[in-house]
Amino acid sequence: MLAGDIMIPKYLEIYNDILQKIDNQELKVNDKIPSESAMMDQYQASRDTIRKALNLLNQNGYILKGQGKQSIVLDVHKYRFPVSGITSFKELSVTLGDHIMTQVVKCRCVQPSMDVTRKLNLSPKDKVWEIVRVRHIDGERIILDIDYLNASIIPFMSEEIAQNSLYEYIESDMKLKIGFAKKEIKVTHIDRQDSSLLDLHDYNMVAVVESYTFLDNAQLFQYTMSRHRPDKFLFVDFARRMRLFENE
Repeated sequence: MLAGDIMIPKYLEIYNDILQKIDNQELKVNDKIPSESAMMDQYQASRDTIRKALNLLNQNGYILKGQGKQSIVLDVHKYRFPVSGITSFKELSVTLGDHIMTQVVKCRCVQPSMDVTRKLNLSPKDKVWEIVRVRHIDGERIILDIDYLNASIIPFMSEEIAQNSLYEYIESDMKLKIGFAKKEIKVTHIDRQDSSLLDLHDYNMVAVVESYTFLDNAQLFQYTMSRHRPDKFLFVDFARRMRLFENE
């Protein structure tokens, strides 16, 4: 096929044809893409050409290529998750649609692990509220939020509060002012808890946002691990150019 005077490679023709089928929903979310052998017959192309087209679709997030399995169509709709702000899931859910639910798996006051003690700068005798919540979006378990709150700063917690909004309770009921947070983003292999509580399909990785949240007096009161199925979330930020040197 020609585009002006430029010959479009065969693998791009196949890529665009499959992309069009996904766009017009001939191929729907979780549908299986035909096998490489079937596509070789359908498009009269070599296996290498078919693989180039599939690799490009996989790279751009339209399909998931499984080793030894047929590729499946992914949901290209991603939820926008702000990284730079401090936003509760209840506040964020306004932008995510109508079918949102929070499931409280755990809410208890415990002696923290050494790792959590270190992360929250606690003394060995300090306790924390451990809160584990699963976020359901459009019928799927997409996010696993694991929160640890310094119990000397947040002395009371309940499943009802955790079901609604931690930040609403802290700011409205406790009259504390949340000031700022430090966040770290990484991708890591799933663990047993992810497998048990999330609908992961064939994914063996999760995107993790670790947050250290402070009151406006610089007291660190919360450590959070927010574990996301990677196909569903687009992490967004806003950056402004800052000149470090006047003569630059």
